[in-house]
Amino acid sequence: MTITVNPLTATYEDWAHATIEREWGTSLMVSRGVLYDVLTYPGFVALFDDQPQGLVTYRIDGKGCEILILQSAIERQGIGAALVDKVRSTAIKAGCKRLWLITTNDNIKAFRWYQRQGFMIKAVHVNALARSRKLKPEIPLVGQDGIPLRDEIEFVMDL
Repeated sequence: MTITVNPLTATYEDWAHATIEREWGTSLMVSRGVLYDVLTYPGFVALFDDQPQGLVTYRIDGKGCEILILQSAIERQGIGAALVDKVRSTAIKAGCKRLWLITTNDNIKAFRWYQRQGFMIKAVHVNALARSRKLKPEIPLVGQDGIPLRDEIEFVMDL
């Protein structure tokens, strides 16, 4: 079983939109008080056995590169890691000094995964989702495993 990572191009546009809508409900995401349409940013698609199974989008701002969304349809096959590696190498080539992302306080599984990938918890932005809901009111009050959605957790990797 082979993983190939390709740029997110028009070839994968319909698949990317359908995946985001199915998994997230919308392509609009809030990170640190800013609303982003994650599908308007560059990204990569992971093909697993020649089928699209993973997606990442990112934005470069000065010396930082933020992962906006990371989605893998199949866990424990290296799809997410391959996508993060591709963004990491792209960020390094662009002269970035850090790779970072925001997740929510309920995403406990992701906490473990990102740390295994080499990310560190940089900050906990307490009650950030109260502000985020002003930009995106459909953010639920309760997340995974019944955990109240309150905080943004910032992960960072030095490049």
